[in-house]
Amino acid sequence: MYDTIIVGAGSAGCVLANRLSADPRRRVCLLEAGPEDTSPWIHIPVGMFFMMRSRALNWRYQTEPQPQLHHRRLFWPRGKTLGGCSSSNAMVYTRGHRSDYDHWAELGNQGWSYAEMLPLFKRGQHQERGPSDYHGVGGPLNVADLRQQSEISRVFVRAAGEAGYPLGDDFNGAEQEGVGFYQVTQKDGRRCSSARAYLHPIRQRPNLTVITRALASRVLFEGKRAVGVAYLDPRGRPIELAARREVVLAGGAINSPQLLLLSGIGPRAELEKHGIPLVHELPGVGRNLQDHLDVIVAHRDCRRASYGFAPSFLPRLLQSIGEYRRHGRGFLTSNLAEAGGFVKSDPTLSRPDLQYHLTSTILDDHGRRIWLGYGYSLHVCDLRPKSRGYLALNSADPRDPPLIQPRYLSHPDDLETLLAGVKTCRKILAAPAFDGYRGEEIFPGAAAQGDDELREFIRRRAETIYHPAGTCKMGHDPLAVVDDQLRVHGLSGLRVADASIMPTLIGGNTNAPTMVIGEKAAESILAGREEPAGRHREPAEPRPRSFLRAS
Repeated sequence: MYDTIIVGAGSAGCVLANRLSADPRRRVCLLEAGPEDTSPWIHIPVGMFFMMRSRALNWRYQTEPQPQLHHRRLFWPRGKTLGGCSSSNAMVYTRGHRSDYDHWAELGNQGWSYAEMLPLFKRGQHQERGPSDYHGVGGPLNVADLRQQSEISRVFVRAAGEAGYPLGDDFNGAEQEGVGFYQVTQKDGRRCSSARAYLHPIRQRPNLTVITRALASRVLFEGKRAVGVAYLDPRGRPIELAARREVVLAGGAINSPQLLLLSGIGPRAELEKHGIPLVHELPGVGRNLQDHLDVIVAHRDCRRASYGFAPSFLPRLLQSIGEYRRHGRGFLTSNLAEAGGFVKSDPTLSRPDLQYHLTSTILDDHGRRIWLGYGYSLHVCDLRPKSRGYLALNSADPRDPPLIQPRYLSHPDDLETLLAGVKTCRKILAAPAFDGYRGEEIFPGAAAQGDDELREFIRRRAETIYHPAGTCKMGHDPLAVVDDQLRVHGLSGLRVADASIMPTLIGGNTNAPTMVIGEKAAESILAGREEPAGRHREPAEPRPRSFLRAS
């Protein structure tokens, strides 16, 4: 019997495990479907390139065919280990725009404005630059300047300035707009995942149990109250755990709605289709799926100043291995997306709607397709897409991946925003700073010049930049799944705390905001706001129940 069971040891789950188990009177269990985070590719920053290929550490999801993208199935990598996606991402530390959070509050979600969220960002952070109005020190999550800045990344920042874009060195300060170098969640040249920051330092607490390779199969209920979790062990044997106070789902925008559906919570028709008994009808479970769609403009590098797959790069690589082992510096500390920024596709906009990530190599198909030689790639994504998709079940078996339908570009404005983004990429890459470096444009390619050709290029080449959100949205409208305390509407003893609760996608990388969602949920739980409140709630007192661990 545990007080709280957390399902998912990712960006938010590790935060919850840390904060809740700080109360020695509370017994906490943390379940993770993946293995321990012992692989060296997790901790060496450049190892993220290999994490894309891992079957043990990556869910490797595929979307449904996308009608607006030539019916392509898109690859959706998601972390499957302690730390979740924070153990496999590019470590970029951004929070989004202040207006993103103010908008959540305007939707009726009390406590979620930027002014109210900023103290949580500061509390969880250790900013190596020191404290300021926007940054904190002493928190678990280490935020650092890059120890490696490639020559091409520095050229890109100069070129952006020459192209007329403002330059900046803090995208989380007073003003988001600008181009520069990202800060990263690293410490001493190693990845600082949520597991390293929040979980490992407190792993030995006697009131905390961490179970890996545990695939949650359903939430257990007595009436309308969550009383435990069932999971499958590595041999596929079912095991049940009891929760005296609460179950918190922190599996992310894919796994949390999937588990709700498997547990009988969601649209009635979807559950009936798979023969799952209805526990509580919530039509919004799995709806409101949003993601940042991304497209790349890539060039050959005439000066070989980038990171290349070529024999001539081998001496630099060998040198960097020694440098990393001795000093924690060099190429192996690179997050590959060292520079980037936030700009407006139209100067009349009130906030940036485009984000750049400059990679100092030729990146194609998430790095799964290798290009020999040297080159550089400029990513651009639409920060606030209007297209909305959904997540459903393929079957009632928790081992089957869910059906993922993002419906990319289903809103026509999204294509036009990306078209504007490609043009801004070309503008920067044509700036004088790149003279002497600029080789052949690999894609879109010299033949793609008109708007129609560029739209076709986007349809053929656009991919996710790994920020799915919104599938268990927070709010009080008919499609809302959780309230502003992250309690599931109509049920007691059950919360969701991860990127799935975002009503609208934030304008930036989602890892830091997801950790702060974990902080926000822990704050609410520890304040004692565990009993149900809000629309359609049916309070129920917990009753004793015997749970047996499978032999």
